[in-house]
Amino acid sequence: MEPGRASRTALRVALRRAVHQVLDQPPVLRDPIAVPLLGSEFRFDAEREAHPIARAFRAFMAARSRFAEDQLAAAVEKGIAQYVILGAGLDTFAYRNPFPSLRVFEVDFPATQDGKRVLLAEAGIALPESLTFVALDFEHQTLAEGLAGAGFDATRPAFFAWLGVVPYLTLEAFRATTKTMAQLPAGTGLCFDFGVSPESLGPAHRKAFDALAARVAAAGEPFRLFFEQDELELELRAAGFHQVQLHTADRLNELYFAGRGDGLRLPSPVLGMLATAWA
Repeated sequence: MEPGRASRTALRVALRRAVHQVLDQPPVLRDPIAVPLLGSEFRFDAEREAHPIARAFRAFMAARSRFAEDQLAAAVEKGIAQYVILGAGLDTFAYRNPFPSLRVFEVDFPATQDGKRVLLAEAGIALPESLTFVALDFEHQTLAEGLAGAGFDATRPAFFAWLGVVPYLTLEAFRATTKTMAQLPAGTGLCFDFGVSPESLGPAHRKAFDALAARVAAAGEPFRLFFEQDELELELRAAGFHQVQLHTADRLNELYFAGRGDGLRLPSPVLGMLATAWA
């Protein structure tokens, strides 16, 4: 990644979320910050975005953010007052946070955070007092170390969102991070997406995966980590989580895409799945 700018994959994800606001009505994730944040970076090819694979990626990225924020809302109702976004990239929740008592920690590489600050300033989007940036490289520093100096209260439970990050990690980094979260007080929750084994995909989806894998590798951010469903559940329980749920495309379609007139939905199997875990 280049110093002073967001990672290329973070920018692509943000573009898909922004395009979702324009092309998919009603949006699954309503995000009035998505387009303004990108400024001159917001441009897209409407014909290309109409392709079924492009729509599927867009739908998944909108659904995973919506699901994580729905899980967060339920956690806030139970008293959670700390929200940690791991690998925050160009996530916009902190700038439309509806919960006055919720403190938000955005954790990411320093270069990505520098690039995001530039975009926020150019768009005239103010940094809320409830937000804290936490600079962290998951491969060289532990989550506990990063949060310790940022005012995070490790004696209180928290909710974590970890979207679009796990496939880029080593297994060792994944295990270290999940163990840190699971050791926090009871009630701590985690929502994240993970890549399924490419070998489990059909020909069309495998072709789409291979194309995506080649693009992110060319950007210097290759995929590294995949899980089978039963394997992932064992990993999370070994880390110390007591409740684990895996969420399929069918479940997400039922929640967010039922009855749409534009046919937007997640294909099955998808290139990724969602998981939630509670300590």
